[in-house]
Parts: sequence; C-alpha cells; structure tokens
Amino acid sequence: MGYWRKLARLVLTDLKKEIKKFPNLPGIYRMMNGKNEIIYIGKAKDIKKRVASYFGKNHSSPRTKMMVSNIHSIEFTVTNTEAEALILENNLIRNHMPRYNVIFRDDKSYPYLKISGDQFPRISFHRGIQKKDQNYFGPFPNSPAVRDSIKLLQKVFLLRTCENSVFRNRSRPCMEHQIQRCSAPCVNLISEQDYKEDIDQAMLFLNGKDTKVINSLSEKMSYFAEKNEFERAAVFRDRIQSLRQVRLKQFVSDFSENDADIIAIEEKAGIYCVNLVMIRNSKHLGDKSFFPKGAVDSQDNNILEIFIAQYYNEKSPPPVVIIEKKVNKSLLEKFFELKKYRKIKIITRLTKEKRMWMEMAKKNALINISQQSNEKLSFKNKVEAFTKLLNIDSTKNRIECFDVSHMMGEGTVASCVVFDKNGIQKKDYRKYNIKNNKPGDDYGAMREVLERRYTKMINTEAIKPDVVLIDGGKGQLGVAKKVMSELGLTDIFLVGVTKGEKRKSGDETLHMANGDILENIDTNNVGFQLIIQIRDEAHRFAITGHRARRKKSRFTSSLEEIEGIGQTKRRNLLVYFGGIQGIKEANIPELLLVEGINVKLAENIYNYFH
Repeated sequence: MGYWRKLARLVLTDLKKEIKKFPNLPGIYRMMNGKNEIIYIGKAKDIKKRVASYFGKNHSSPRTKMMVSNIHSIEFTVTNTEAEALILENNLIRNHMPRYNVIFRDDKSYPYLKISGDQFPRISFHRGIQKKDQNYFGPFPNSPAVRDSIKLLQKVFLLRTCENSVFRNRSRPCMEHQIQRCSAPCVNLISEQDYKEDIDQAMLFLNGKDTKVINSLSEKMSYFAEKNEFERAAVFRDRIQSLRQVRLKQFVSDFSENDADIIAIEEKAGIYCVNLVMIRNSKHLGDKSFFPKGAVDSQDNNILEIFIAQYYNEKSPPPVVIIEKKVNKSLLEKFFELKKYRKIKIITRLTKEKRMWMEMAKKNALINISQQSNEKLSFKNKVEAFTKLLNIDSTKNRIECFDVSHMMGEGTVASCVVFDKNGIQKKDYRKYNIKNNKPGDDYGAMREVLERRYTKMINTEAIKPDVVLIDGGKGQLGVAKKVMSELGLTDIFLVGVTKGEKRKSGDETLHMANGDILENIDTNNVGFQLIIQIRDEAHRFAITGHRARRKKSRFTSSLEEIEGIGQTKRRNLLVYFGGIQGIKEANIPELLLVEGINVKLAENIYNYFH
C-alpha cells in the first residue's frame, strides 16, 4: 500500500505546532497517552485537517474533551486511498481495542451448519475455521437457528449427527433411528447410494432449491404409490408436508432480494443499537443486535458507517446491504472492492417492502435498547442497595467473588468472578488450577488463589476491587484478611458469605472482616439478592472448571502412564475408540488399526489394562 510513517512524540502543548507538519493525505492516526498506550485510532481523507480539528476551542462532546486532554503524542500512517485507511483502521482497532474508539464487539464467530465429507456425511453445528473438504451453509445469526435446521434435516432426510468415533463402533441402531430421525447408515440399514441422495437433497434445500427438492420427492412418492408400496410412498409424503410447512414459515414472499442484510440503527437515552436482519435464499434466518463498546459521539462518528466497516472487515457480505441512514457509499464500495468481495449493492432508497423490513429491524433495536436500559437500571439499584446493606461508601461498586470447588480433594479449581456498576464483567473472570495445597485443604486453596490474583494485580497496576466476597465462613475470611494484610491491600472491604445450617439459599450469614455479622437478612433486599447472585455465579464458574479438569485427568492420566504413548497417539486412541472405556475393551488387532500404534505399543496398551 506504500505506507510511510512519522512519529510525533511531544508534550501536549507542542502538539499543535507539530500537527502543522502533518501531510494533507489520506491515512490513519493513532493518539497515545503518557504511558505510550493507544487511546484512539482514526482514519481520514486528510490527516492534517482531521487531527487539527481535535484541537479547536469547542469539542463536540465531553468524551472528545477528555480524550484530547490525555493525548501525549500522535503517530500517523499514510495510505494511498481513504478506503485503504478504513481497512487499516479496522485491523488496528481490533488488535489494540483503544479506550475511546467506538467498537462493535462480536466475540464469537458466526455459526454454520456443516455437512462433512465422510463416506456417510454427518450434519453438525460449526464455528471457526472452515476446511476445504467440508460443506458449510450459513452464516446463521444465532445458534438456535442452526440447531433448528439440523433438527429439520434429521426429521426430513434422516441424516446422522453422531461423532465419527461413535459411528464407527456401533453394532446396533441408536435412539435417533428408533424415533425416526436417522436412517442408521452405521449398521448398513441404508445403502451408500440412497444416503448420498438424501444428502444431495438436503444440500439443495439448504441452497434454497426447495421447489426442486419437493418435485423430486413428489416423483418418488408417485413411483412407490403406483407400485402399491404405500408405506414407502407415505415416507416421502410426510417429507413433502414437512418441507412445505417450513417453507411457508420462513419464505419471505414480500421481499425482492434473495440474499440481503438489512441494517437499522436506533438511539434512545444515549444508548445506540444496531439491528442486523439476515435474509438468505429468500428465507428470514433471524436477526442480531449489536451495542457499541465505549462512549458514542454521533457528531464525531458516523456510527452506521463504523459498524458496516467493522462487521464486514472479516465477514463476507451478501450481494445486497440495505440501510436507511446516509453513509459514504463510494467509500464503502471501495472498501468492499479492496477486500476482494463480489459486487455489493448498497441500497438507501427504500421501497414499500424494504421499508416494512427496515421498520421491523428498527423496532427490534428499540426493544433491545429498552431491555438493556432496564437491566442497567435494575443492576444500579442492586448496587446501591448492596452498599447500603454493608454500610459502605456508595462509590464502592467493583466486586470480586472467590469460590473453591473439588471432589474429595481431587481436581481443585478456584474461581474469581467480577461485577461492577455496569453488571457482569465476564472478560475479567479467571479460573485457577490449585497446585500447592493438600487435597481437601480449602484454606490453603483460598490462600493460593488470593495470592496469585492480587500479587499479579499489584505488579501490573490492574483495576483493584472495592469489595471481595469469599464463599465460606470465618476460616476462609480469616485467610483472606491475612493475605490482604500481607499484600498491603487493607483498603479492600472483605465479606464472607456462609450458608445456613440447612444450606438453603436465602439463609446466608454475612461475616465482615471488621467483625460485624449480618444474619436473618430479608430475602427481598435487592442488595442481598445481588450477593447471592454473585456467590452463585462464582460457584457455577468454579464447578465447571473443576469438572473440566477432572474429566481431562480421567481421560488422559491412565494413558500417560503407558510407555511410548505421547500426546498425538493418546488423542488418536481416544478419537478412534470414543473414550477410555473403548480402549480398555479393545483387543490387540483392534488397537493396531489406530494410526501410529505398532505391535509393541498395542501389546503395552493391552497388557496395561489387563
């Protein structure tokens, strides 16, 4: 792209002079604070004019004013065109996540329906990297849409969903066959050719060729009916009825585009929401809402333009994108061209049918804004009641909670969950595999997790909590108090949460580090309800970590003890036999069928379990 750089590392008072030397060329600029951290990334058709606009007398919003006050230096990169700058801006924003940028986070990749390339292909849910030898259909807006499609394909075409390790080791049909959801190719109850025909019809259906599939099924129904094979004819009749019902439910009869994304944006009380409606193969697949991370200043940013650039930076768009607000269409079209997407048509002048769908998308956006506003208000009320219940400063609203989970001392895992005034902060959750305590030593486990958590926090200057909840009684609280004292974190308010004698939720007693005790608390107190919610979340997070650790240990520990079995061979064995029990039951000839297992290793494995 012919990028070239110039760094301006000056104190804030000298920045205006340095900006005069910036080029009147397209590119991106990076604003840095005193710690040399990127706090904002922007793109511009004219770098000099755009950056200079931040240093005028009047700022468009308090957010911009705050950002400018934190600028210590500015870096810029020149590009050939503004569209190139848009691509570079999005890539840098994704990598650095600057504090003052508007960011539409979409942590999960979109789900797809996958049909494998096996001899008897399998249908399954898929996220992530796509392989060349597999068939993928989508994307779908959410997981339920994929799972509903899988259920339909099972019902209509009787396709298998089982893992290959299970499929290869079946000796009789499973429950899916008994409830008429699978044709049982695992035990040869259907020929390879007939199963392939069912797969081909399913793929036609997924590609929007509903009429072709129904016509083919109708021909088969008529053929078997003429031969007086009425039971087989009834099978195809039922398939046709199911497909017609689904098509009637999903088909978008009043929309002129076969494949399109409809993007609406709404704002209420300072909250912005973008709602994306997905239509593929003339079917309404559903919608998804996005909320920008960080403060939004509509005068400083075209939010819809930012969303389109960020969303389609990695996700290929359909042939038609329908929006209502004005955007720089030529810039976005050039952006799509540089991304090497096919010709994308951006429609902003809405006809009657497109207007109807846009209104639906806007309505969904407003509903989601209201729901989020209610959730934030509800949580704000809970935090206020929480600080009042504990009789602490109302500004203390960052809460961390710890729990320890194990089974008879095995696979001990500690969890840390984080809440603040904005609600759950899952990005700050952490699991800790406890290593240095004796089995069943809850006090030792609590000491280890607190030391690991807060020693690292002190060294990295991370955000410290105002309140720490400990799931446990006076003993665990005493350990927490001692650790905090040793680390010099005596300003953190400590609370132990103890269950009642019957271990019934709502009978908890709160033990404060200063010796105060709160018991027989009104269960209608929303502050108390927040404590229970946080404690239960910490317990859930800990127990899932413990179960995963115990499962991993049980699946691998015995194989690790066998000489010559490394990570790759262990994985091959587990995949081939479907688990440790299948390996235990295998004989030497069966073990030799696994890739990487020779006669000596097969004998070692067999002798170990027998």
